[in-house]
Amino acid sequence: MNKVVVVGSLHYDIVVESSHRPVKGETVLGKKWFAKFGGKGGNQAVGCAKADCDVFMVSCVGKDNFAPFLLEHLKQHQINTDFVQQTDKFGSGMSVAIMDSEGDYGAVVVSGANLAIESAVLEQDSLWQDTKMLILQNEVSDEINLNAAQQANQRHIPVCINAAPAKKLSPELIKLIDILIVNAVEAEAMCGIAVTDLTSALKAAQRLQQDFPQVVVTAGGDGVAFANQQEQGVMPAIKVKLISTLGAGDCFVGHLCASLINGETLKSAVGYANQKAAEHVSMLAR
Repeated sequence: MNKVVVVGSLHYDIVVESSHRPVKGETVLGKKWFAKFGGKGGNQAVGCAKADCDVFMVSCVGKDNFAPFLLEHLKQHQINTDFVQQTDKFGSGMSVAIMDSEGDYGAVVVSGANLAIESAVLEQDSLWQDTKMLILQNEVSDEINLNAAQQANQRHIPVCINAAPAKKLSPELIKLIDILIVNAVEAEAMCGIAVTDLTSALKAAQRLQQDFPQVVVTAGGDGVAFANQQEQGVMPAIKVKLISTLGAGDCFVGHLCASLINGETLKSAVGYANQKAAEHVSMLAR
């Protein structure tokens, strides 16, 4: 199997279903709530595992009631947890998401133990042996992301970053990134081009490709744009009956990376990931 290392966040998500999301000062009666495994790192690890990758997770959880839930979910997907640390200094990462009747949501995230990953774990050779790709996001510390990318680069392992949530990447980290994946908001923050449709998404991808070898810009319900030296283009979103957008981007990232590891072109990988994300939002795999 193709081995992937995911360095990133694990969150215990509490999802509240409501008719609409509250505005300032408003109290809304919810319909129901449920607990869900989350964190961009965790969700992307699961996406890779579903695409038949051998996934090693690097993260940190607290010594609390959330931790067993998070670790068990990883193990259910045959994801290696040997490099997931535990700390008593912080609680496990968590979030509260409010999902409206149309399937869109807003969330508040508490990073907690995700910001307590120790760099020493990244120096173990056994973590990197036979690894085909490193996947990063912006829900852990900048120091950990840079350290992980440096370790991968030293071993000639390609590095993918889903630069979410939006934040400025250091010049040192940018030099080590092989694949950049961003949504419309993150793309605009990084290159100044407002992404409002597929045409502007492609322009943003082309601009970002000046700094990153391969770029993918997701544009929500419009679709996705992609660019590298060999190919560039757009792909419309697949029309489905939306249940929820929760985790759609992470599903896309996991399957995209798995496809690239298998030697597919960027266009082909985007098509595969686009299909899997469409299936995800219409089924809401929990």
